[in-house]
This record gives sequence, C-alpha cells and structure tokens, in this order.
Amino acid sequence: MQGEQERAEVLIVGGGLVGAVLATLLGEAGIAVSVLDARSKALETSRIGQGLPARRVSAVTPVSQRLLERLKVWPQLHRITPYTGMQVWEAEGSGAISFDAEQAGTPVLGHIVENEVMLEALEARLAELPAVTQIFDARVDALQTTAMGRRLILADGRRFMAPLVVAADGARSQLRELAGIDVRAHDTGQTALVTTVRTEHSHGGVARQVFLPTGPLAFLPLTLDGDAHYCSIVWSTTPQEAERLGALSREDLGSALARAFEHRLGKVMVIDDAIGVPLTQRHAHHYVEGGLALVGDAAHSIHPLAGQGVNLGFMDAAVLAEELIEAHRRGAELGDLRILSRYARRRRGDNTAMLALMDGFRMLFGAEHPALRLARNVGLSGVDRMLPLKRLLMRQAIGERGRLPASCR
Repeated sequence: MQGEQERAEVLIVGGGLVGAVLATLLGEAGIAVSVLDARSKALETSRIGQGLPARRVSAVTPVSQRLLERLKVWPQLHRITPYTGMQVWEAEGSGAISFDAEQAGTPVLGHIVENEVMLEALEARLAELPAVTQIFDARVDALQTTAMGRRLILADGRRFMAPLVVAADGARSQLRELAGIDVRAHDTGQTALVTTVRTEHSHGGVARQVFLPTGPLAFLPLTLDGDAHYCSIVWSTTPQEAERLGALSREDLGSALARAFEHRLGKVMVIDDAIGVPLTQRHAHHYVEGGLALVGDAAHSIHPLAGQGVNLGFMDAAVLAEELIEAHRRGAELGDLRILSRYARRRRGDNTAMLALMDGFRMLFGAEHPALRLARNVGLSGVDRMLPLKRLLMRQAIGERGRLPASCR
C-alpha cells in the first residue's frame, strides 16, 4: 500500500457540507475529484431526519438555496422550516427591529435546515457522479509539494496526488496546519449552548434573537410533522454561564430559557441534551498557495450571531468551482496560483466584512455603558422605521452581496 499513489485532478480534504458542495459542482463539470473524509463511513440514511431534530442546524439563505437547487439537492431535503420574519431586540431595553420577507421582495428570508439532512442529500448526489470518488477513514498525515503537484500521505500509508488540494476540513484544519498557513484567531469569550426545545406558542415561521448582557440568544424555528412548536436554541454566553446552564435539569433550563426570552413563546420545554461549543473567530492569513486552496471554516470561522457561517462556505465553494471549471475548459493547470488568486480576491473581501460586522455587533451589544445601551436602543428602533435601509440590510442578510457566481444567480 505504501507504494501506491492514486491520482485525481482535485483532492478535497473534508467531506462536510462545504467540501461536498464543491465536489458536486466540480463533479458535474466532469473534473475528476477525490473527497478524503476522516469519518469511517457515509451517514446512515435510515436514521437521518428521524426522531428529534439534530442539534446542529443552519440558516440557509435564498442564495444558498438556489445553489442547492442547481445541484439537484434541494428537492431531496426534508424537515426544512422556512422563515418569513425575523425579530431582534435588546433585553431590558426599548430597542427592537423586525424584518419581513415581503419587504425584502423575496418569498422567504431563509430556511432552518438540520446539517445532517443537507449532508445526507449531498452524499447521495455525489454517489451519482462518476467523476467523484468518496474515500472514508482518510486521515491526512503529511502534505508534500512535488514537480507534479501536491501529494497527500494518509496515516495508513495511502498516497494521493493532484495538481490541486483543497482544505475543507473545518475550523481546526489539519491541512491548513500542515501547509503552515497562520490564522488570526481570537477567543470571543463566549460559548454557544445548543439544544432543541418545544415551546408553548407556535413560532409562526419567525426567527427570533434577543441580545442579553452576556450575549445573544436565538430561537430558530423548526417544524416536525407540521407542528410549528419546536425551536433550535443557540445561546451565546460566557463559558462560566454556559457551564452553569448546561448542568441544569431540562426543566430548570427550560425555565431559564423562557425567562431570558421574556416568555415571548410562552413556556419552554427542553427536549434534548444541551452541548457547549466554544466560540473562536479565525481568519487565515491567506486562502491560496500554488496547488492549495482553503474554503469554508478552514479559511474563516465566524460567530453564529447571524447564522452566516455555512452560507459563506457555500459561496467559497461556488466561486472556487466557477474559477476551476473555466480554467479546466481552457486546459489550464488547476493548481496555478493565478487561477486560485482570482478565487481569493473574489471571496476574501466579503468574508472579511462579515467577520468584522459580526465582531462589531458582538462587542457593541456586550457593552454595558449606559450611553452605548441608549445608542443601541435608539439605533435599532430608528433603523426599524427606515424601510430603504431595512431593505438593504435584508438583501445583505439573504446573501445578495457583490458578484454572485453563476450557480447562485
């Protein structure tokens, strides 16, 4: 096994949502792709979308929806919940703002989708593409540069060679570290407590978020078998408070959630275990080198404040695929730094702006100075009355920013 060397045109390390979208786009264009996934096997389809909702969900924008429709994946998704409204307010304050799909000129503002439901549909689509090979139990041990491109050596000795290797292996990217690419990282000082609840009142297809002194609390709408009384919870707070909340009984945690949420959905019943996820914001110093590109969380990880993480990753995949497919048509080398740099230029600005915006929101709403609290309340309520500005914000939130790749238009 040590002497064998498998070849592809593109090697994607990481078979999560972003890596799978990139592989699907390239595979549809006939580019030979191997996806190296550290998981032991594909998802077990018999259990996906059954029983309790998965704790990890994403707010998929209409732009990302168009991408998944283009890939023939969207119609295969089940247990997805559209939301047509958003409400954001500050606890113990008078500032509030609401968004409505009709004001944004779109049928919905987005959909809440369980991550594993999306991944199951993407894996099924990849299995239909002859140009794509999925390789599981593939743990990368070394990255080498040769005259023929990049070589990956796995922990079990298997070797893979391609002109281009793409890191789609998450925020703690092993491939990024092997390439020696530094990241700017800072601890946000928060941990996200994630769970699923059933509420006394229906969510009505509205995503809600309250800014508490310790961080934002989001109730994201879920619908199970037509029942609109479920929500996915993302409570960003201090690590100490997250630990305290996570140690509560489900009944006591439900009471704490209802109080913090000002009983806007009535009583809250926690129906799953709560897990804590430390929140660290990261941004790679650069996205590309000759024969190497970073996408998704491997390039940037963002505070879950606005649910933009997976959407930014999907846009990375769509833009990189667009540049690679065009280069492939011309017969150009896919690992050429000039090609990869075009991807980096198109994506870095949007990602940088979104990371800065989320960090700014986090710090602004975490400040306790009375003057800042007054400014927040006045600002939220003021923007709520300015329809043209609200429309602009909504277009940004649904992903209509800058030059979209053709697959997302």
